[in-house]
Amino acid sequence: MKIKGILLLIGINAFFAGFAQKITPQQYIDLYKDVAIAEMKRMGVPADITLAQGILETESGNSALVKKSNNHFGIKCKDTWTGQTVSHDDDAAGECFRKYDSPEDSYRDHSNFLRGRDHYAFLFKLNPVDYKGWAYGLKKAGYATNPNYPKI
Repeated sequence: MKIKGILLLIGINAFFAGFAQKITPQQYIDLYKDVAIAEMKRMGVPADITLAQGILETESGNSALVKKSNNHFGIKCKDTWTGQTVSHDDDAAGECFRKYDSPEDSYRDHSNFLRGRDHYAFLFKLNPVDYKGWAYGLKKAGYATNPNYPKI
């Protein structure tokens, strides 16, 4: 009888796990707005652009990649990355993505990534409230492979 009860509890838990609530875009903003604002003050990347990228890249914090890596911006390893990594299927199978200990580390690295690369330098000459300029500029500089990136 005990085993039937345990199996029933396991089944109930599995059933309700399928209905786990997903984070909404507004909840994502509420969770990460303070770190986005801090990064804007530190490095000059507009907080609204950072949050928009985070929402898009992580499906509002619900993607498989963010859950296994804390990578909120889909930043791949590239040649210079020496930190933790995770394998994830994206444009190709088993691509190398950066892995972070916390979302805050991901946000910090995102700001450093944009500020530290010459092909993004023109973005920092834009008005920080020009979110369209930033969105189209990120696409132009090669940040995303999706051709509709700035329109999403």
